[in-house]
Amino acid sequence: MSGETLQVYFLGTAGALPTPTRNPPCIMVRRGSDTLLFDCGEGAQQQMMRARCGFTINAIFVSHWHADHFLGIFGLVQTMSFNGRTEPLTIYGPEWVHEFVRTLRHVARFNLKFPMESVELTHGSWVRFDGYTITAFGANHGLPALGFILEEDPRPGRFNREGAIALGVPPGPLFGRLQRGETVTVKNGETVVEIRPEQVMGSSRPGRKIVYTGDTRAVHHAIMDIAHNADLLIHDATYDESETARATEFYHATAAQAGEAAAALNARTLVLIHTSSRYTDTQAHVSDAQKKFSGRILVPNDLEMVEVPFRD
Repeated sequence: MSGETLQVYFLGTAGALPTPTRNPPCIMVRRGSDTLLFDCGEGAQQQMMRARCGFTINAIFVSHWHADHFLGIFGLVQTMSFNGRTEPLTIYGPEWVHEFVRTLRHVARFNLKFPMESVELTHGSWVRFDGYTITAFGANHGLPALGFILEEDPRPGRFNREGAIALGVPPGPLFGRLQRGETVTVKNGETVVEIRPEQVMGSSRPGRKIVYTGDTRAVHHAIMDIAHNADLLIHDATYDESETARATEFYHATAAQAGEAAAALNARTLVLIHTSSRYTDTQAHVSDAQKKFSGRILVPNDLEMVEVPFRD
């Protein structure tokens, strides 16, 4: 699993109102053969076509029930049905997710060709996938709201090839078995010797971690234990510092607050999203964040893709 790709497509980076260049919120994450959506604003299907990333979605995670974060699901579900999808689709979200999925079935008025399920998440809930886990945390947005953490399983340590050979392990299939955590036996003259993985494998290495806050005031102090060392922190930065009072009033974060969060969480890269339509550029956002965080800062345009590498 250590070689799986991890790509983030920013299909929609606007705030509550779309602009000529930014669609409502929608983030697609491709991890190996899995494709997950985090929020799905209107226009998401056209953005998927423009990004050439297809409609094969394994699960949808909705951060909260403001329309700019879920209206795109209605059309997407219908398209997947028209395209012959038969495997189940699960929609994960905070309180009211069951009502949303019931409404989706009722309003659509078409013959859905695949099962659609809903799962309610709360702070600390987690969903297990092959090789990684999605953990939900509570956001501060004036209504039930969540952020999400995608965290890969730890990777095996580095294999000491020369050390294995010195212990009598011949190059070949036994190398692979040791790297998979199996004990192997080799002959040393007339003696059969066991070689354990820990004799030839280094310490395990962390997988990659993506944190997506959804819409929220800064909440990093409440998630330090689960969101630290993020490779990618995708943070609400609706306003620049001149609109701090407005951000507080409407339960959003400023770019400076996002920078504070990135520094506190020891993030590798900070991504500023959910840009208010009042801004024609994001230079002030970047400047504000740089005053708080010395790492890499991105303000992606719609359709940009970021590949998340391993730290080592």
